[in-house]
Formats: sequence, C-alpha cells, structure tokens
Amino acid sequence: MNCLVIVAHPLANSLCKHLAENTIKHLKCKGYQVTVKDLYAEGFNPVLSNDERQSYYQSDFDQQQVKDDIAQLKQAEFLVLIFPTWWFSFPAILKGWFDRVWAPGHAYDHASDFGPIKQRLSNLKEMQVITTLGSPWWVDTFILRKPVKKVLKLALLGACAKNCRFKMLSLYNSEKLTQRKIDRFIAKIKSAL
Repeated sequence: MNCLVIVAHPLANSLCKHLAENTIKHLKCKGYQVTVKDLYAEGFNPVLSNDERQSYYQSDFDQQQVKDDIAQLKQAEFLVLIFPTWWFSFPAILKGWFDRVWAPGHAYDHASDFGPIKQRLSNLKEMQVITTLGSPWWVDTFILRKPVKKVLKLALLGACAKNCRFKMLSLYNSEKLTQRKIDRFIAKIKSAL
C-alpha cells in the first residue's frame, strides 16, 4: 500500500519528529511503500498564490508550483499526518498544504451550480492523524469539542474522500510527559497501524 506521511514541525529534536521517526520505521517494517514529506525541512511554501486562487473555478487549476505534491496525494492510499496542535488548529504550513494541494480538479470538483463539491480522492482508503497538544484532553473534548478532528474528518475527508477510514491519536499534556508515557503512546501508534 502506498503511504504518504506528512510531517509538520519546525524543530528537528521535537516530540513530533520523534513520533514521526518511530511511525515511519514501523510502517516500513509492516511493508508499506512510504513517501515522507517533511514540510518544514523541504521549505514548503504554504501561501496560496494569486494564480492558484484565480484558477480555483476555471477548467484547470494552476498546479505549476505543486504538481509533484498533488501527484503524491493522488497516489496515496494511506495518509499519515503528524503535527502539533497549536491554538487548537494546524500549523500554518500544514493548513497551506491543504489549501494548495487538496485542489479543485484533483481532490474534488466544484458543482456547476456552486452546490456541494464532489469528491475525487477515491484512491485514499485511510487517514491516520498523530498530533500533540499542550492542553489536557478535557479542554479539547469538552470546551473546544475537538476542532482539528472535525475539520479533518468532516470537512476535508467528507468533501474529498468520504469512504476513507479515519483515526486520530492525540497526545495531551505534551509539555510535561515522562518517557514512559511517550513510549506508551508510540505503542498505541503501532497498534493503530
């Protein structure tokens, strides 16, 4: 199975990078064909260009700058996102990847009457999300009602890949973890994969 792993953290020695290394190693051991895209390391530009936005409702999306990224997404059967949740949202670089790569004519089609968009990512069978949060679980769950999960599962996959299985693993209180808790979370990741 073709697996695309998207990593979005600026620090090489971060907890997210540690989780990513363990996840990638486990996926390769399980026989997945893994492509890793580290957005910060590659210097991915998250800014939707004027030409890209102007082409959103034209017959062809201007994919000049993100052609390879779109091809990776369209070939992926399994997508793994690894990122920190900041301010109960995505790092800007990851949001920019969604804006530029999950593009019309590739991830979805606009309806001719501007009604609901039509999904195109039938290749995508599963999405696994691994994220870290500084807050406790109850703030994300009861106060904010899991905003990141809603956007990914309902908005992004709901519009572009409805038949895609979704799983999200969140590591809470990430700024004060013991090695034992980190190891237990890595075991949970491996079990989920």
